Amino acid sequence: MANRRWFRVLVFFILFFLLVLLISKTTFIFFPIIQLIGAVAFPIIGAGILYYLSKPVMHFFEKYKVPRILAIILVFLLILALGYLFVMFIWPIVRDQVMNLVDSIPSMVTMIEDFIDYWQANYTNIPDQVLSAINNFTDNLPTRIENLLNNLLGFISGFIGHVISFVASIVLIPFFLFFMLKDGDKLVPFITQVFSEKKAENIRSLLGKIDGVLSSFIQGQLIVSFVVGILLLIGYLIIDLEYALALSLFGMLTNVIPYLGPFIAVTPALLVGVFQDPMNLVWISIIMLAAQQLEGNLISPNVMGQALNLHPLTIITVILAAGSIAGFIGILFAVPFYAVLRTIIVHFYHTYVKSKKKKEDALI
Repeated sequence: MANRRWFRVLVFFILFFLLVLLISKTTFIFFPIIQLIGAVAFPIIGAGILYYLSKPVMHFFEKYKVPRILAIILVFLLILALGYLFVMFIWPIVRDQVMNLVDSIPSMVTMIEDFIDYWQANYTNIPDQVLSAINNFTDNLPTRIENLLNNLLGFISGFIGHVISFVASIVLIPFFLFFMLKDGDKLVPFITQVFSEKKAENIRSLLGKIDGVLSSFIQGQLIVSFVVGILLLIGYLIIDLEYALALSLFGMLTNVIPYLGPFIAVTPALLVGVFQDPMNLVWISIIMLAAQQLEGNLISPNVMGQALNLHPLTIITVILAAGSIAGFIGILFAVPFYAVLRTIIVHFYHTYVKSKKKKEDALI
């Protein structure tokens, strides 16, 4: 019976769930480790993203015989220069546009109230179901506003604590980035040094695939988001949309979320556009559709290539599942996490298949 496949599978699942049960009963051991990982997670992730963005630049300098330390210093100077240009020339415009948008919210609310009053004055032309829904909305509007303000105050109080932690983490990012750029090439030899040559080659192959997936996703997604933001800015300027730079920058940031990002990006633009001119609903929809068509059919295939090779339905399912489990952070990191996990599983499956033919190909 021990040689039967169903029996081995059954034993595997029994042992797996016993392991899960054991871990759940000993959380006091893992909780400090989880806290430690959480404390350094943000600077490591932030430095990792900058690492994959700046590594090609460092290699570009090294190609022209620039020493690595000097190349890293030049990378840091380039990052500082880009940050300086953003703060000096882009941030003041975005800040003013956001403040003007906030100041215009009361007038937008007044327009909505006037619109509702108009419809109520002409209630004879409105179906009873629609009139009932409008009356219910207006009756509950003060309560909704009060709940919104209470939630906003709670968010702000928690946000202050997160800002302090965020600033402390920001300080650590340059240090992590420096050593990632300086010693990143030493990680794979360090991991594989305890294995035999055959197994070390297999692990090097796996780590190379993971590195390629992360590099393709991070570099590709950020380049694609930047291009989409530029396309949105051009379109918004053509139709003379108010707060064009702030809205296109918001679209650039949210576009890092695959498939769901564009729908999030277009929402504030539609709300602002409809108060400026109802026809903007059509123009903004056309601009977003054109930007997404260019991104999906021209930019993404050439920038990201086929490295991820994930079906759109799979990506949407993974994002929705991760969002329900881990909120916004889950949505943000769902696709690269899934892509890395898929790469690992596929690699080990191929290794298992090869080991059936040649025993020395097995990792264990």
